[in-house]
Amino acid sequence: MPKLPAPSFRRALLSAACLLPALALPHAGASAQAYPSKPVRLVVTFTPGGGADTTGRVFGERLSDLWKQPVLIDNRAGAGGSIGAEIVYRAAPDGYTLLLATNTHIINQVVYTKLPFDFTKDFTSIAVVTSGPMVIAVNPAKVAAQNVRDFTAMLLKAPGKFSYASCNVASPHHFGMEMYKFAMKIDAVHIPHRGCAPAVADAVAGQVDIVVATLPPAVPFFATGRLRPVGLLSAQRSPSAPDIPTVRESGIPELKDFSLESYYGFMAPPNTPAAVASKIEADVLKVAAAPELRTKLSGAGMDMMVLNAAAMTKLIRSDYEKYLKAGKAANIKPE
Repeated sequence: MPKLPAPSFRRALLSAACLLPALALPHAGASAQAYPSKPVRLVVTFTPGGGADTTGRVFGERLSDLWKQPVLIDNRAGAGGSIGAEIVYRAAPDGYTLLLATNTHIINQVVYTKLPFDFTKDFTSIAVVTSGPMVIAVNPAKVAAQNVRDFTAMLLKAPGKFSYASCNVASPHHFGMEMYKFAMKIDAVHIPHRGCAPAVADAVAGQVDIVVATLPPAVPFFATGRLRPVGLLSAQRSPSAPDIPTVRESGIPELKDFSLESYYGFMAPPNTPAAVASKIEADVLKVAAAPELRTKLSGAGMDMMVLNAAAMTKLIRSDYEKYLKAGKAANIKPE
């Protein structure tokens, strides 16, 4: 190859450098258009049967149909969801490992000081898709309370006598009950479980008096009378269970503004290419818009709560600030 004069050589290098971005762009677009070309793993950080698992399986089935590729549900419970979240955090940022994210992960960021990631900044937001209203329920054979007023009066009269199960340490369910206890200056012994389904099962069996869980695993036992709902922790009644009043409807002044939501969505590892993340976001939102999906989830005790990636990021960061203040006020700590 003939030797180029120095100025010509520099011009040749500059021309090649200018071509590189243009060459890369079609490749990025092509990879997004081809996605997914193999199975996608969806990491659900809780046990089967709860709101996260219900959301993951319903959406996973529809996405499999849309993508013509399997969506494999990988239940990785433990450490309040942090074990599964770390798996996704360390996964290749190619869109083939996704997290079924919940606001439990935001709470973990508040109460655990040595996480290897910052949930509010390090993950790639995709979309929020559902909410699982949280309910306080009691075993009818052990607790006579019929409503929030009765329930509150009972705990005021017998501090520490009654036990309650939550779906995990530092879960929204744990957080919600501790905030309720703080607001009313009452006491009940916390018995954490590894998932909402086991927590509900222990309440039905009488191993604990009270359970705070998302609706899906509890609803079947309301119908049979083996559990009695006391009140929802959310700000409004749930379309999937319109007969259950909220805690704030009790008329108790300290609870008039009380609310805590539990919601679920999709996230990807850090540095996932924008084109791939946008493709997943568009497909998840397309699935969420199907009318039959709302009916199916409502029957399982879930409500739709659809937010795009930008709105999801904003919600996570605002909720982090809210939980940080609430956690300090109620002195909530990992157990």
